[in-house]
Amino acid sequence: DTHDFSAHPLWHADSDRVAADELAVAGNFVEVYLAKENHDGVVGINFLEKIAVANPPAIYGAMLAGVDYILMGAGIPVEIPGLIDAFARGEAGSVRIPVERFSHDEGYVLDFDPSTVLANPPERLKRPFFLAIVSSYVLALTMATRATGKVDGIVVEGHFAGGHNAPPRGVLSLDENGEPIYGPKDTVDYAKMVGLNLPFWIGGACSMPESLEESQRAGARGIQVGSLFAFCTESGILPELKKRFLEKVKAGTAQVFTHPKGSPTGYPFKVALLDGTLSDKNEQQRRKRLCNVGFLRELYKTTEGTIGYRCPAENEKAYAAKGGDASRSGDALCLCNALFATIGLGMKYASGYLELPLVTVGSSLDSLRLMIERFGLSYTARDVLAFLGLTPAREAKR
Repeated sequence: DTHDFSAHPLWHADSDRVAADELAVAGNFVEVYLAKENHDGVVGINFLEKIAVANPPAIYGAMLAGVDYILMGAGIPVEIPGLIDAFARGEAGSVRIPVERFSHDEGYVLDFDPSTVLANPPERLKRPFFLAIVSSYVLALTMATRATGKVDGIVVEGHFAGGHNAPPRGVLSLDENGEPIYGPKDTVDYAKMVGLNLPFWIGGACSMPESLEESQRAGARGIQVGSLFAFCTESGILPELKKRFLEKVKAGTAQVFTHPKGSPTGYPFKVALLDGTLSDKNEQQRRKRLCNVGFLRELYKTTEGTIGYRCPAENEKAYAAKGGDASRSGDALCLCNALFATIGLGMKYASGYLELPLVTVGSSLDSLRLMIERFGLSYTARDVLAFLGLTPAREAKR
């Protein structure tokens, strides 16, 4: 099947990656460059450790544009600080890439040399601050003691946050709705976090007016706020999707489902239940399963000893033929296509099928309800700051 986007090169760890690397460098440079226009504030960019093959050129592109902060979660990014340090020195960098069935001794090291995409790369680049996103003190300690370079801070993200969540510690159990059950082991001891002597921020259900002060009393530097900004007028989510979800929040009918197997990464993923999106099981069945973006593919060792690529969200028979775990493929959703569709970049195919969006949001909706009461269904990023007590508020809508 064909679609209305130009085919982009998929990343391959063990073959010519120049075209894909060039696209990643250019795309991330443009993203950060535009975000830094017309103000003197700081700009950060958030990467997923799971998108391992794309991360080195993406990080380099962001650094070329002078990004101020790099944040990374969805894994344990112990090698990313060293990669950032190398790029800042004007050197090539490398990271180990997880490949299923490779022994520890085999491993796979992915190199990125800026000279492969730039004729005259800068001799030095500004080093951005690096913040690791973790879900537990143990992972924070790992980053503080095992990282290959400087970790400038930690974001401790709880399971109420939108997007990917860490799975519960221990054996996975589901409640009557099919959502993961989190318990006391998943609660972070912030006193221990203070003992790491690293600044940390708290995320996940930390978006009420009192949240910043409460977090600082616990020893945190500040808070991470996501969902309030995701639904402000400046965010890239399609306005129609924002409006429909906020109307449900206002009416008290909004639902958020923590899908235990929805992400190809294997991590739980927060999904807003909205008609006409990929959260609808009927729409999931209607969609042809294929992997044509490939950001979340798994790398594995083939019987020939080469690196193969598979995705739990691709055709189930194809995934199984590549040695994939069949129990993971049935419920996995194509987040790559769906999240592009959420910002208006959904692919339309020759068959007429249009990729559907998928909205992710934190499960604690109290702050969104209060935002709507105070500012209405259409509010700005400045309104969010005012709601949090960080700037003067504009007059609320009547």
